[in-house]
Order: sequence, then structure tokens, then C-alpha cells
Amino acid sequence: MATIKDILKSKKKPKEIVELLAEKLKSDDKAINELIQCFRDGTTAEKGNCMEAIEYVTKESPEFAGDCLDFVIEHINDKAPRVKWEACRVIGNVAQKFPNKVKEAIPKLLENTKDKGTVVRWSAAFALTEIAKSNSEMQKELVPEFKKILERENNKGVKNIYMKYLKGAGL
Repeated sequence: MATIKDILKSKKKPKEIVELLAEKLKSDDKAINELIQCFRDGTTAEKGNCMEAIEYVTKESPEFAGDCLDFVIEHINDKAPRVKWEACRVIGNVAQKFPNKVKEAIPKLLENTKDKGTVVRWSAAFALTEIAKSNSEMQKELVPEFKKILERENNKGVKNIYMKYLKGAGL
């Protein structure tokens, strides 16, 4: 099977690259280390593909993030918007499986709620509400933040994530 580097450098479409990376991550326990190294050395597009592959795998198998959660948290505020939003989605995908570990991501996620990119703000909203759902201690801390965010957020889709959470939590 191809290496992570071979997959990233292939001339395939980004969606195909992400799917191949995800398959490699699922089938090879050591592939995550190679993926992280390729991320560190890669282009902006390659970094986005790497983080999206992790997001893809954690959607089905949140436990996968056990080996790479520190790496994901480290890149929540990456300069590349795609890396930011994919990292946020990973956090949302794994919040229930790793409720204590994802707490570390909260300050960075809150920073992303002010990002100029709508997808970054939407992804941060997804992650923050998933953290609040999975951790009642964090819920107390986050609900006031959600209310502040709702006052400044203009995008209806982003606002809806917070409002749906607050309504579901009976707040």
C-alpha cells in the first residue's frame, strides 16, 4: 500500500486523497505518525488534506484520536483556514470520548469564534457545543460564552448551532 507521502503527492482530486489517507490511517497503526510528519513538512493544501483525513476517521471512530489529539489541539489556530475548521470538527467528533482532554481546546476554539471565515466559526460552534453536551462542568462555563457569541454573530447557520444547543439543554 502507498505511503502517506505518496498519497499526498499523487495527482488525485483532494476528496480522493482524503479518502485514501483515511483508509491508510484506519488500516495501519503507524500511519498517524507518518501523517503528522507529512503535515509538518507539507504545503497548505497537504496540511488541509491531512487534518481532513483525521476528521474523516474520527467521525466514525472517535477513539482513533487518542494517538493524535494533542497534535489536533495544537493546530486549532493554524494559519490555514481549512486546517482550523477540520481541527475544530475533530474536537467535536471526539468530545464525548475524551471529555477531559478536549477541555484543553476550549480557549483556542473560543478564539476561532471570532475568525473572519464562516466555516471556521461554524466548526468552532460545533466543537464547543459538543464539548458542552459531553461535560456538565464545562457546560456551566460555556453557556455564558455562547450567549455572548450569539450577540455578535451575524451568520444564521452559526447562530443556529448555539441556539439549538441552548434549546436542547433547556436554557
